[in-house]
Amino acid sequence: MGSTRESDPSLGYLTRKETEVKLPRPTRVKNKTPAAIQITAEQILREARERQEAEIRPPKQKITDPSELADYRLRKRKEFEDLIRRVRWNKSVWVKYAKWEESQNDFNRARSVWERALEVDYRDHTMWLKYAEVEMKNKFINHARNVWDRAVTLLPRVDQLWYKYIHMEEVLGNVAGARQIFERWMSWQPDQQGWLSYIKFELRYNEVERARAIFDRFVECHPKVGAYIRYAKSEMKNGEIARARNCYERAVEKLADDEEAEQLFVAFAEFEEKCKEVERARCIYKFALDHIPKGRAEDLYRKFVAFEKQYGDREGIEDAIVGKRRFQYEDEVRKNPLNYDAWFDYIRLEESVGIKDRVRDVYERAIANLPPAQEKRYWQRYIYLWINYALYEELDAQDMERTREVYKLCLRIIPHQKFSFAKIWLLAAQFEIRQLNLQGARKILGAAIGRAPKDKIFKKYIEVELQLGNIDRCRTLYEKYLEWSPENCYAWSKYAELERSLAETERARAIFELAIDQPALDMPELLWKAYIDFEITEGEFERTRALYERLLNRTKHLKVWLSYAKFEVSAVEEPEDDLEQKEKSIQRARGVFERALSYLRTSAPELKEERAMLLEEWLNLESSYGELGNVDLVRVKLPKKLKKRRQIETEDGPAGYEEYIDYLFPEETQTTNLKILEAAYKWKKQKVSHDDD
Repeated sequence: MGSTRESDPSLGYLTRKETEVKLPRPTRVKNKTPAAIQITAEQILREARERQEAEIRPPKQKITDPSELADYRLRKRKEFEDLIRRVRWNKSVWVKYAKWEESQNDFNRARSVWERALEVDYRDHTMWLKYAEVEMKNKFINHARNVWDRAVTLLPRVDQLWYKYIHMEEVLGNVAGARQIFERWMSWQPDQQGWLSYIKFELRYNEVERARAIFDRFVECHPKVGAYIRYAKSEMKNGEIARARNCYERAVEKLADDEEAEQLFVAFAEFEEKCKEVERARCIYKFALDHIPKGRAEDLYRKFVAFEKQYGDREGIEDAIVGKRRFQYEDEVRKNPLNYDAWFDYIRLEESVGIKDRVRDVYERAIANLPPAQEKRYWQRYIYLWINYALYEELDAQDMERTREVYKLCLRIIPHQKFSFAKIWLLAAQFEIRQLNLQGARKILGAAIGRAPKDKIFKKYIEVELQLGNIDRCRTLYEKYLEWSPENCYAWSKYAELERSLAETERARAIFELAIDQPALDMPELLWKAYIDFEITEGEFERTRALYERLLNRTKHLKVWLSYAKFEVSAVEEPEDDLEQKEKSIQRARGVFERALSYLRTSAPELKEERAMLLEEWLNLESSYGELGNVDLVRVKLPKKLKKRRQIETEDGPAGYEEYIDYLFPEETQTTNLKILEAAYKWKKQKVSHDDD
């Protein structure tokens, strides 16, 4: 065929193009308005039904003599043979042919057809079933036996064939023959249902001993929990309690570690419960709970709790409930070993029971689950497992050596290069102090400062040494502390306070001087305040003034000015009742206020609120002076409060207006008035020159 023709082997000599069905092109509907006469679907169907042509049926043939019958049979056989020749693999054709021969009462020919069909595919068990049913229906018993025998020999794994064969023999009353067939079947070791059918067969004829022997063979062939339970229940039904118990015991010996062991123990315990053997049942439950993994014992726990509620005393019920909760916690920690909250709950449960070995075991299992990464946030919950473990060993178990080991192990596993926990170091040191082992406590705190210095550790170590009266050690520790954290104002203040408490004024002053000279401090205001308070307490007013001046060189914050002014008011030298001294202190305070006001007016005019606050404080002080005060001096400087509006600016643009308080000071009012007069004069001058022109 030429290359231009698209050939297809399945189409013979025709091309694909020649065999295509050309569908009419869909017509485009131009007028979409509804037609005047509407046609319903029912109308269309009725018309289609009316136009159908009558079905052509072949005429009925009546056979009147043997020759016509022979012709009819010959014709039908020829049709069947032709059909078989064409579709030999089609089973329904063979079945129809055989049934037709059967309907003609020609059983030899029917058998011949069945045999030929089986030659085509003997593995199809449905053909054997139909063949045997035909023989049985027509009461050819020996022929049927022959068919069944051949079928089970060729297809021994098809249970249906065995069941049908046995059923036939049992219906015929041939019990020995049925038993023989069962024995043949059992030699193939069928599934459980086959064995159970054999047992039921024997029990139907009251052959208990035979059934028991079959059960023994059954559990050997299928050593499963279900098989043993069936065996035991069968013995129980026959009233053989000892034999039933023996069945359960054999099952426990063989299948104690099986996946379905929970089901076996529950059945065994329920059996003992029925036999009124409560203690036996309790022992079985406890043995099962100790041997079966917690993940597979959910039903067992539920049954045990119900059993204890029914038969047990209060202690037994509590044990059962604890066991159930223990199972729940085991399940939780098995699913997620890093769920430390579940471990805490589990530990609390075991501590409430009070069995030391169990508590320790749970603690050991819990601390074995290290956090997934060396980041502090992952370790914060985990570290409390160690803390609780150590406290349990010290307070509840009272095993001091074990407590010491717990602390050592905990400090060993923490990655101190990346992060540390001051709490652990301090708890370990406090434990050693409680044991009167000061040297051990010092070693722990010293190691903490060397490996992972923290504020808490320094503070606690200094506190311990101070309580012991070791001043030189305290000084050394403060030096280490400040060497590690020179910006820590708290440490500087406390060091100076220590020296002051020892009446070492010069040392304290030197420490303060060193502190304020540091390039960076975390809270300098507290340090300066502490230094100033120190000098005031010592009565060194000149030094205090010098400190305030040095502080004002660094910052001109409103609080510094106010503090300076209040100091000047309070800095009255002996005698304190002297009126002249008071006037001097008031004048010095006014001088501070004047300097502050001048600075805020000239160098920081935008800080209007701070200036107003300064004047209010000044006014309050003047009022508190009584006769020595001059309130009018301040009142003339007080500003007016003005309520104004301003636009709120956001990323998306203006977003409305807000009200705020503005302050208008007297000097600003005068400036504003002068500006108005100046503008008016300028306008008048321009107007006169314009008139002249």
